Amino acid sequence: MNRTTHPTLRSKRRRSALRTAAFMSPWLIGFAVFFAYPLLSTLYFSFTKYDGFRPPALNGTDNWSYVFTDYPLFWPAMRNTLWLVVVMVTCRVVFGLGVGLLVTRIKTGVGIFRTLFYLPYLAPPVAATLAFVFLLNPGTGPANTLLDAVGLPTPGWFTDADWSKPALTALALWGVGDLMVIFMAALLDVPKEQYEAAELDGAGAWARFRHITLPNISPIIAFAVVTGVIQAMQYYAQPLVAGKVAAGVIGGSGQQFEPGYPDKSTLTLPQLVYNLGFQRFDYGTACVVALVLFALSMTFTALLMRRRGGLIGAGE
Repeated sequence: MNRTTHPTLRSKRRRSALRTAAFMSPWLIGFAVFFAYPLLSTLYFSFTKYDGFRPPALNGTDNWSYVFTDYPLFWPAMRNTLWLVVVMVTCRVVFGLGVGLLVTRIKTGVGIFRTLFYLPYLAPPVAATLAFVFLLNPGTGPANTLLDAVGLPTPGWFTDADWSKPALTALALWGVGDLMVIFMAALLDVPKEQYEAAELDGAGAWARFRHITLPNISPIIAFAVVTGVIQAMQYYAQPLVAGKVAAGVIGGSGQQFEPGYPDKSTLTLPQLVYNLGFQRFDYGTACVVALVLFALSMTFTALLMRRRGGLIGAGE
């Protein structure tokens, strides 16, 4: 009986495995073509000298050594990218949650306020950046005009290395409508019975927020942080456009521009990938920076997913 049963079971399992593989084949093919192959190719090219015209030639770890020890733009770009990940993502999550709380508590005209807060998110990144650069123009922008009128200091914003990243953060906060909508949906889903029970127990507003709101929306906070980190790691268009416009470089094709104005303060790792690969045709070095960017993104995401409870642990 065992001799006839075992082959039958094995054939059933084999058919089940083949059926599962058939259903998964679109994802498997997409994963192999659009992720695994590009990743392995990037890893291979990072150990070669390759300009896109001649065949790649292996050069060992020369590209890696050059990026980490001799390339003058790598570490400023790394510091700027990490600054944006820590500061800009934190500010966006906190501000988005605050706006979501505010809108959910408005009794009349909630649709108008929701629309007003969400509309900036729909603005194209390049157009929004151009508008912000002109609004924050240190000489003629209305922001500094208002600050000067009330006797406050007038920063240089995108023309000052100390203020360029805070200006980019302000731009990111202006377009926080996506997080507002996500947090609004999560806040409206918190059971009202828990708030009513807490009020009967004499809990104040902060206690209700800490012990009821935060634990209930913790998965949404984790989602906002993880996606924010990934977006910050891919931050390219806004700092590049801001640096170009602030530097007065708005030329067309063929015009060389060293990214990072002013004083490398708006330089990010994605800008280095583009500059090295598509302007200097140094694909090997560009692949090294791309792999560093990928490793950082995976590391941050893995740490945040493992310690998801730590994001709101104080509130539980």
